[in-house]
Amino acid sequence: MVKLALFRDLPPNCVSEQIECTSIPNVNKDNTTTTHLYKRRWVMVFLFSSYSLCNAFQWIQYGIINNIFMKFYNVDSFAIDWMSMIYMLTYIPFIWPVSWLLDKKGLRLIALMATAINCLGTWIKVASVKQNLFWVTMLGQFAGSLSQVFILGMPSRLASVWFGSEEVSTACSIGVFGNQMGIAIGFLVPPILVPNVDDMDDLAYHISIMFYITAGMATVIFILVVFMFQEKPEIPPTLAQVQARSTPPEEYSYMASILRLLRNLPFMLLVISYGLNVGCFYAVSTLLNRMIIEHYPGEEVNAGRIGLTIVIAGMVGSLICGIWLDKTKTYKQTTLAVYLMSFVGMVVYAFTLNLGHLWVVFVTSGALGFFMTGYLPLGFEFAVELTFPEGEGTSSGLLNCSAQIFGIIFTIGQGKIIDHFGTFAGNIFLCVFLLIGTIMTAFIKSDLRRQKANHLAENQVASVSVSVSAIWCPVKGDVSDTAPG
Repeated sequence: MVKLALFRDLPPNCVSEQIECTSIPNVNKDNTTTTHLYKRRWVMVFLFSSYSLCNAFQWIQYGIINNIFMKFYNVDSFAIDWMSMIYMLTYIPFIWPVSWLLDKKGLRLIALMATAINCLGTWIKVASVKQNLFWVTMLGQFAGSLSQVFILGMPSRLASVWFGSEEVSTACSIGVFGNQMGIAIGFLVPPILVPNVDDMDDLAYHISIMFYITAGMATVIFILVVFMFQEKPEIPPTLAQVQARSTPPEEYSYMASILRLLRNLPFMLLVISYGLNVGCFYAVSTLLNRMIIEHYPGEEVNAGRIGLTIVIAGMVGSLICGIWLDKTKTYKQTTLAVYLMSFVGMVVYAFTLNLGHLWVVFVTSGALGFFMTGYLPLGFEFAVELTFPEGEGTSSGLLNCSAQIFGIIFTIGQGKIIDHFGTFAGNIFLCVFLLIGTIMTAFIKSDLRRQKANHLAENQVASVSVSVSAIWCPVKGDVSDTAPG
């Protein structure tokens, strides 16, 4: 039994007490469906990954050399922590209008606004390289954080609009891949470009070099998006997208969609558990420099390399999980397994950080990153499955909003615990919440609505194809049998 509420995009005559269909809009007399995969879908996901990379790099570029920026701008560590947390705080109020824009105006407008604001922010930072201009560099970081609001909700929407049903999880993983690559570069490059020197003029020169490189990249990417990024393919890639396009815009209510999502218990469990996991990742990333320097003084460059290890391992995990999901469709099982291993990885990291061996920290950080960062695209794709046919921007917006809220709470909380009780207590603080998230994930009901919609549409197409063949094929045998002898 399939309820009408699950498939609001189907034609009215396609639903009765049990789903039956008398007409399918995407079948023609030649027995072909109006779905098509365009090669330029890879250009779209590459462009998205590029500007997501550029923006994510800026998120962590201050925190990973926390002590150096504290010295240059003469501020305390909490002020530098806010250079990361501003990304989280800005997201919370702005996600709602941006999600509405994504649902109403589509991908191209969101991409243009994201790259334009990101580009503006990078040039503001170029003008902030003076010791008394901390507020200017914070303004540039605010612009970057605002750009991020337009970016984070796009991967699942881009995958659904441009990619086939057997590719969506992989495409979403590639989209998230760009964000992770940006974080990885943000961990690696700033400690190399900005060494810990005592001469303030020399330090200002190194900081300005980093800011100019970022601004140049952001400008090139903005120009590419203006001329190359497209809204959607002429012909949709999947039957689910055919159905989605057939829904008149006036029938869609953004507020009604949010209310339906808030009443969706499996999705709300995912929202909270996703926020707990990603919030822990944000806290670890923001405070990584402080944790490493406490146990390994003078190892700013290696702190960046450890951050790089976390994210690179996570990128591998993301791609493997995306391919695995496309092959198996085991969303609940995979999400739970990866979440559990994130908890285990965090426990191992907490107990080995203070052993005095950097190579051990590299190994445990890599294991932690493989699962914790690899969880990101799983959450997006599982959410789309649980909430179809609601807009991907709305569901991913709620996920990310939860992540930002928990990210701020965990970053401030862990930072204060580290200040008063040390890094071990701070990491155990995160372990407790990862355990809670694992338990919550186990209770999520696996209601894969998008898969049901695709299977239903495929069955309807097959049924109608048989009917069309019967109508259009000549019945020679019957004619000869009735001919006069």
